[in-house]
Order: sequence, then C-alpha cells, then structure tokens
Amino acid sequence: MSSSTLSSDPAQKATFYLAEEEAHDHGGMGGTALGFWIYLMSDCLIFAVLFATYGVLGTAYAGGPTPREIFELPLVALNTSMLLLSSITYGFAMLAMERGAQRETQGWLAITGLFGLAFLSIELYEFANLIHEGATPQRSAFLSAFFTLVGTHGLHVTFGIIWLVTLMVQVSRRGLIQENKRRLLCLSMFWHFLDVVWIGVFTFVYLLGVLR
Repeated sequence: MSSSTLSSDPAQKATFYLAEEEAHDHGGMGGTALGFWIYLMSDCLIFAVLFATYGVLGTAYAGGPTPREIFELPLVALNTSMLLLSSITYGFAMLAMERGAQRETQGWLAITGLFGLAFLSIELYEFANLIHEGATPQRSAFLSAFFTLVGTHGLHVTFGIIWLVTLMVQVSRRGLIQENKRRLLCLSMFWHFLDVVWIGVFTFVYLLGVLR
C-alpha cells in the first residue's frame, strides 16, 4: 500500500468526523426518545396498580373518617390549578426554545418550577392537616391507599422540579444546544404525564370520594 493511500486530507477527515457525529446525534435523539417512552410506560403501570389498589381499598374506612369528612375540595381545586398552570407555562417554554430565545425559555421554566413548588406546598399542607386530625396512613386501608397514591405522585413532581432546576443550570451554561433541547423535550413529556395522572387523581380520588 502506497504512502499516498495511507495519508488523507485533514479537511476530508474533519468532514468525515462531522458527518459521523451528526449521524450519531440523530440516532441518539431517537434512542433517547424511545428509552424515555419505555420509562413512561413503566410509570403508567405503577400508577395503574396504585389506582387499582385505591379502587379496591377506597371504601375500607375501618370506622375511620370518610373522604367526605376529610377532603377539602376548594383546596384541592387550587392545587390542581397550580399543576395545570405549570403545564401551560412549560408549553410556553418549549415554544420559546424552538425560537431559540434562551432568556425567555429560562423565564418560563422558572415560572413552571414556582407553580410546581406551590403544588407541593399545598399537598404537604393537606397531608399535615390530615395527620394532625388523626387521619394517618395507619388509620385505615382507605387512608393507606390514599397516601400511597397521592404521595407517589408528589414524589414524581419533586423529582421533576429537581430535574427542571438542573436543566436550567445546563441551559445557562451551555445554551440551547441540541442536547439540552432533547433533555427539555423529555422533561416536557414527563411533566405533562404528571399533569394527566393528577387529573385522574383529582377525579377518581377526590371528586368521587366526596360524592360517595
């Protein structure tokens, strides 16, 4: 093999590496999206089991308080509005991201995080009131199922807020690069998923519980 065959033009090598890197990035986006959808489906199974458990145990009061006695629908409605608004503001963040407006994206993400914190604060206030009144998870099967279902959703929201803050730091340091856009898209799916789950919680647990 001749020396001319072994040598190559640096410009050609740079072009080759650039093409390979772009192809790898596109494949990575597809792989990330697929992997994240698989994760969301597993989360759907977790919440499906929790909803089914609550459906079975939701009327096992053991002589303790019933949903009508302990649930405060105005407070829960306020909490629900916080999460719904956070989903809307995250949508605005994604629109700003598509336009390449980094500062606007950061602003909407911050508002989304504040709505998420308000949701968690109201939920913790509700839990504290219930426990103070003696409606603890050990009181009945209904309360055990309630705290498990609503608490699991709250833990997911907590994780989402931590993820949100982490991405805000990444965007401030590296800008709206392709990797950060992909991560923001994954968090968007996760956040809207939590919104849908909470609508199920609000309807199945709170509304139907009060109407029983």
